[in-house]
Amino acid sequence: MAQTHVEGIPASEAGTSRSYRNYVLFVLTLVYAFNFIDRQIIGILSPFIKADLGLDDAQLGWLKGIYFALLYTVMGIPIAWLADRYSRVNIIAISLTLWSGFTAASGLAANYMQLAIARIGVGIGEAGGSPPSHSIISDLFPKEKRAGALAVYSLGIPFGVMLAFFASAFFLQGGSADWRTVMYSVGIPGILLALLLKFTVKEPKRTVTVLSDAEQANKPSVKASLKTLLKVPTWWGMALGISFGSFGNYAISTWIIDYYVRAFAGLDITQLLIVFGIINGTAYALGVWLGGYIADRWGKHNKKAYALLPAIALIIGVPAFYVSLQVQDLWLSVGLMALLLFTSGSYLGPSFAMAQTLAPINVRAMSTALFFFVLNIIALGGGPTLTGIISQALVPSLGETEALRQSLIYLVIPYALSIAVFLWTSTKIVKDWEMAEARGL
Repeated sequence: MAQTHVEGIPASEAGTSRSYRNYVLFVLTLVYAFNFIDRQIIGILSPFIKADLGLDDAQLGWLKGIYFALLYTVMGIPIAWLADRYSRVNIIAISLTLWSGFTAASGLAANYMQLAIARIGVGIGEAGGSPPSHSIISDLFPKEKRAGALAVYSLGIPFGVMLAFFASAFFLQGGSADWRTVMYSVGIPGILLALLLKFTVKEPKRTVTVLSDAEQANKPSVKASLKTLLKVPTWWGMALGISFGSFGNYAISTWIIDYYVRAFAGLDITQLLIVFGIINGTAYALGVWLGGYIADRWGKHNKKAYALLPAIALIIGVPAFYVSLQVQDLWLSVGLMALLLFTSGSYLGPSFAMAQTLAPINVRAMSTALFFFVLNIIALGGGPTLTGIISQALVPSLGETEALRQSLIYLVIPYALSIAVFLWTSTKIVKDWEMAEARGL
């Protein structure tokens, strides 16, 4: 009789200790934090880069968005293909070295073109970060704990953004505006982290199913598995929901410092950076963690929770964001923006969990890469870029401050689309989850 391995046995039962499993999760989360330090830093330093290199909002938008996102997104697919076949630890370590090196090289840029090339290089490197990391985490944690584990991994986003703000505040204090030093300071440590990852994390055994000869002969190919995955409404719903929401979040994260510098003359930029660092490390981080925790708890009783929770959270946060752009008090505006960050963090864990849970085992890294392909073309490529283009187009009639404010207000539209898509997905998720279980995932 053929033995059958049930996917989802805790790693500790398969020869991996809980402490080691948590250590790997910690290291991968730290790698993800450096991922977001390096992609976020240009948005924080934007006012200083604009002044130093003489750029307009449209040029800044291209740097913050599509230049980084294009090859980052395209390279994710072949790298995920490699991650489903070869050492994921090696792929992550090499990728981290590349993107950290290009971030440090950004500080050497003497003109717009050189900075654009460096940003493209950062994107190429970061393409090898999340898909193999998600795949490793899914091999270490059972599906019932996967949203929580991926929510912890997603804490790399707020903590990375927090560290980027703190590093910028430290090196820019006193009005020196040395944005190049900031680039060096956040790029070089990533190379050291790559060495730590390489020499302390072992490639985990992939979760497999032991099949009979007949079952093995009928095992679907990678191509067939991908076709099955892409026919799942919930997969698309979660991908588009997080994409439209992140369209707004990426635009805000890369343009909000520019907006406050323009709208509130004479503000203390160092103080503002520290406050935003704290907000990202507390409110946003708490929202990310709670999103995964609540989704797993609620999801035990109702699978719709994985889509309903993000919709409900954004219904609370988006109006706060809109009001934040209308008020004339700086700190009231910042507080309302913090509420958006807290609520919008809730969709990360549930969305990434669905990308893994609904995917056939042999295409998990590829599922995440496709997920990020949709997410980053729409959100990372579109949000910062279109916001900059719209702002620059409105400058002649509204001036720089009001033009940027108006372009940020338009972000209510993608946020509304995100809410609508998550609500729609909640009507599909139960059936799709059952189908995934029937496939033995």
